[in-house]
Amino acid sequence: MWNRIQHVAIFSAVLMPIDVSPFHSGIAHWRNIRDDSRFIQPEQDQPSYSVEQVGEIIDNILLFQRTNGGWPKDYDVMAVLTDSQRSIVEQTRHNEDTSYDNGNIHSQVEYLAQAYSQEAHSTWREACERGFDFMIRSQYSNGGFPQRFPNPKSFHAHITFNDGVMVGIVRTLQKASEGKWPFEWLDDARRGQARKAIEVAIDCILRCQIRVDAKRTGWCQQHDKETFVASPARTFELASICPQETSEIVRFLMQQPNPSPEIIDAVRDAVAWLREVSLRGIRVNKVKSTKETFLRHTTDLDVVVVDDPNAPVLWARHYEIGTNRPIFSGRDGIKKYALAEIERERRTGSAWYGGWPQGLVDQEYAKWCSRFNISEQP
Repeated sequence: MWNRIQHVAIFSAVLMPIDVSPFHSGIAHWRNIRDDSRFIQPEQDQPSYSVEQVGEIIDNILLFQRTNGGWPKDYDVMAVLTDSQRSIVEQTRHNEDTSYDNGNIHSQVEYLAQAYSQEAHSTWREACERGFDFMIRSQYSNGGFPQRFPNPKSFHAHITFNDGVMVGIVRTLQKASEGKWPFEWLDDARRGQARKAIEVAIDCILRCQIRVDAKRTGWCQQHDKETFVASPARTFELASICPQETSEIVRFLMQQPNPSPEIIDAVRDAVAWLREVSLRGIRVNKVKSTKETFLRHTTDLDVVVVDDPNAPVLWARHYEIGTNRPIFSGRDGIKKYALAEIERERRTGSAWYGGWPQGLVDQEYAKWCSRFNISEQP
């Protein structure tokens, strides 16, 4: 078994810090969102390691890795765990609660790969390869990835773009397939597996793009694993066209070194749709309100939409397929057309508006067209 004391003493002082931002969503969920079903709960004011303490962070990553090669979602990879917490994690090592939700699994694989690129420790390489193999095994034959694996059920079995699942995985696999840092050490067999995975994943992405009257638009947060149609997930996540996920997908497609005509058409039409549905003249404000405790969070704020002709451009999180109207839903699953019409718990519990596509439509798309000598318009 890997010796934690030896790990910290030998390696933490010499390794360069590694970016931990890919873990931020999981950390925030563990610390800020209540969930009694988790196998460990955060202590009050639980301390964290600094980004420079790479050895300690790796120790946590190795501790949480399941025997199937994946990781459970929503824990703090930087938490200074108590002995009791560590003991509980060790006892759950064989659980199959592995999930890609909230930027999970591909982030641990990349962190380990970066660590191994600095210090060739066999334990880190083995853990990274096991995580890589988990990703390859979890891919559907049609190229999609479920939110959870193995044995996904309900909406967890959908092809998932929400929370960076599909795009996060394929970005990591593309680096691996090309032998780029931090995967320059990866063996040829795994590089070949990654190349094949990317090919079928891109085909899946293109098949999922939502068409309205034969016109391409964007993508939903999740799509049916058999039919590729936009599909609902949680009650407040209706089947819809979603700018945040669409922006991530388009950015990935734009990174392809030799874009096919199909990729060019998909990107061009998605950007046109994003421009079409941009919202101007409104601002989303957080305002003080009475303190209230809900199932997952406590807040003394509310969220309101106000008119403001000087506000920056915004996009809604969900657009109705066929009408392009922003839509909202609470835990009752009933579609609404105004944020004020859903309950406060959901108004304050989800990001219903954002500027996710702005850099893409303002700058990145034009640069991509120029790079490949592509007309911005069809």
